Amino acid sequence: MSGGAAGTGAPGAPSLLVEQLVFAYPDGRQVLFGVDLEVRDGERVALLGPNGAGKTTFLLHLVGVLGAVAGGTGAGRVAVGGLPLTRKTLAEVRRRVGVVFQDPDDQLFLPTVRDDVAFGPANHGLAGPELRARVDRALDLVGLREAADRVPHHLSSGQRRRAALATVLAMEPEVLVLDEPTSDLDPAGRRELSEVLQALPTTLLVVTHDLPFALQLCPRAVLLDEGRVVADGPTRDLLADEALLHAHRLELPYGLDPMSVPAAPGRPGPRPPA
Repeated sequence: MSGGAAGTGAPGAPSLLVEQLVFAYPDGRQVLFGVDLEVRDGERVALLGPNGAGKTTFLLHLVGVLGAVAGGTGAGRVAVGGLPLTRKTLAEVRRRVGVVFQDPDDQLFLPTVRDDVAFGPANHGLAGPELRARVDRALDLVGLREAADRVPHHLSSGQRRRAALATVLAMEPEVLVLDEPTSDLDPAGRRELSEVLQALPTTLLVVTHDLPFALQLCPRAVLLDEGRVVADGPTRDLLADEALLHAHRLELPYGLDPMSVPAAPGRPGPRPPA
């Protein structure tokens, strides 16, 4: 991947830029075939696709877990806010890209919610009143200030999901990536999470099988299948294309007409390819 100096970026650059990303696992199985993606500042984009499409592999490239930066094979370029991902910039890129994993218990491991939210900033040198203020802001963003001193594993599924989100928001990322954020949530938990995410000014990339959630939250959707981007455009348009969904093994809930649902607010992004 391209070089660059740590801690630098380009003013006005896309929040996330991925160019010609190619990757094969050591057994020779190729998973990504020249993936391109540009996400502008403040956009909310859903990354959709069937199982085995390459979504998780793609996500892991954004923070250098896979790819040439991690010592593996592959080609292409990833840049965050104009800062190219290299071995020298890896720590800074990981600070800029906050990933909320599918299982919140992967990010909640300390005695209280406050301890978990403080963990990242404290390890980056924040302390005292500045650290407390950072933690309080993150908890306020997810509506969990009153749960700050509770044991994380005593929270509901929805609260744990929002607590895990707060641990990432406390790092003040430029791009927030959520991996299957509605997994195991009941309808109230989905609604609460959606309200939190809609209010965030942060650029969002939401990897999800939950098509109604993508429709509600993200004006733009990108469809990945067999390691290639096969569609990119307004979420309502993609989800209203029955032939497209059928061809890529995606299904809406029975009776849901995407065109009868108001479009998610924000920039819808480019039209899907013909």
